[in-house]
Amino acid sequence: MSAAALAFLAFVMPCNQARAEEPVVRAAVLKTGTVNWELDTIQRNGFDKANGFTLTLQPYADNGATRVAVEGGEADVMVADWLWVAVQRAAGKDYVFLPYSTAVGSIVVPQDSPAQSLADLKGKKIGIAGGPLDKSWLILRAYANKEYGMDLAAETEQVYGAPPLIFKSALDGETDAAINFWHFLAKMKAAGMRELVSVSTASEALGLDPDIPLLGYVFKESYLAEHPDVLKSFYQASRSAKDLLGSDESAWDALRPMMNAKTDVEFNQLKKDYLAGVPKPGPVNEDGAATFFKLMADYGGEKLVGDTGILPPGLFAKVE
Repeated sequence: MSAAALAFLAFVMPCNQARAEEPVVRAAVLKTGTVNWELDTIQRNGFDKANGFTLTLQPYADNGATRVAVEGGEADVMVADWLWVAVQRAAGKDYVFLPYSTAVGSIVVPQDSPAQSLADLKGKKIGIAGGPLDKSWLILRAYANKEYGMDLAAETEQVYGAPPLIFKSALDGETDAAINFWHFLAKMKAAGMRELVSVSTASEALGLDPDIPLLGYVFKESYLAEHPDVLKSFYQASRSAKDLLGSDESAWDALRPMMNAKTDVEFNQLKKDYLAGVPKPGPVNEDGAATFFKLMADYGGEKLVGDTGILPPGLFAKVE
């Protein structure tokens, strides 16, 4: 073999070896989850490869299945709210939370509703997605108590159901107000319903930090110990996708089919509300998170936060 050929092999082999050693990060996702918009953007634009890993998506039917997949080692990352992660960590699980979204709900009413505040919902029927421990509902209960001395749970009738059911019943006029997940709320607003009060507004009135990301990517520390560069690399890929979606309208064109937007109004509202939920770069305000955690414990009790009274250390991943 010639000296030139040997030199070429000496160059190529380390490159191929490095490429082969790039970790594959398996993301457990809901088949129709909105996190797919960001993850598809990462894949489509090569932000994973640019940061030294390969992202693959493993779709599941529900959140429970994604959690089983990560716990059992069938997937490496999932999306969950940090309250759930805190409870799991307090119970001995080695989960850590990497910010993904601050998107939270609101309470909406029909456009012609006479209600101008939560106080005007006394005696009315509220449809709530997520059940009685829904975080948006708990925050709005605390807000109603602080602002109006109102026990929102006792002074209204609640109807709980899956997000599509709450969406339909609200548009059909079967409830007087509704609390739903952010993407259903976007479609409800696009259909003409109006926001009575946002959870962000309520949070600020309660002295909470509205910039604390409720949803995040969840990894196991044991996995990150084996792949020490993945956390920062994944975070950088996520930020690149967020920056692209926030700056380039055309980046949304590829996502429209999976957004299930029936009209341009829906499409634009979904984009607007998604971008409103992009968290600021930087570490999570842990003091603010501790205050939020206490409020959730006060209103949700052990059914929501378990028997842990404080935020477990090490919950929020450090990437910057």
